[in-house]
Amino acid sequence: MKFFPWKRSGILALHLETDMIFGFNTDVKHEDTVYHVQSEARQNDFLFQTQVFVRGRCIGKRATSYADKAAHADFTDKQKEHQLREQHRFVLDSIREGKLADILDKRDTAETLAAIKQLDLELINADSVHSEGSLLLRLRITDGGSALSGAKVVSRFGTTDDEPRYSQALSDNSGTAEISLDVDESALSDSGVLVQAEYQGRTATRKFRLRKVEA
Repeated sequence: MKFFPWKRSGILALHLETDMIFGFNTDVKHEDTVYHVQSEARQNDFLFQTQVFVRGRCIGKRATSYADKAAHADFTDKQKEHQLREQHRFVLDSIREGKLADILDKRDTAETLAAIKQLDLELINADSVHSEGSLLLRLRITDGGSALSGAKVVSRFGTTDDEPRYSQALSDNSGTAEISLDVDESALSDSGVLVQAEYQGRTATRKFRLRKVEA
């Protein structure tokens, strides 16, 4: 089946604009050890997550839920970024003071955390996402360039007026997953899609925004 961009009077087309979830990355040294600190807002899980790496190995993390605030319309992306920045700074200061072990989450073992790293999540039909009343996302999930089969992909589609809608799929042998949602054309100009891929405890999260552009 061939998919075409949505058009109205041959003037406008619908494209998908990618936007990385905001985050922070900092190297900090304590005594003879260099720590790499990585923080991100995992918006699909409503978590602020900070991971700490030494020589490429994750030695621990700190995660804070903001699920109770997410339902409030006045909890903006700017506020999320500020809170994530404060958590990131707190972990950096704890490392400098030699107190890292005191502030890391205790429920995960070092062996489990060592396996955590980001996957690669790519939208492969950005120029053709709307067809016959449906929003179709074709996504490829890879790890170090290798396609992942069986990765779980969850999407969250929402507008400013409606409740968000969720859908999920599994990637095939080529690492490709397709997610389709029935979406009224009138909702497309003011909407966004949050997508998260998960495979054996590793994740990747991307945010996409829908916009009209000249055809």
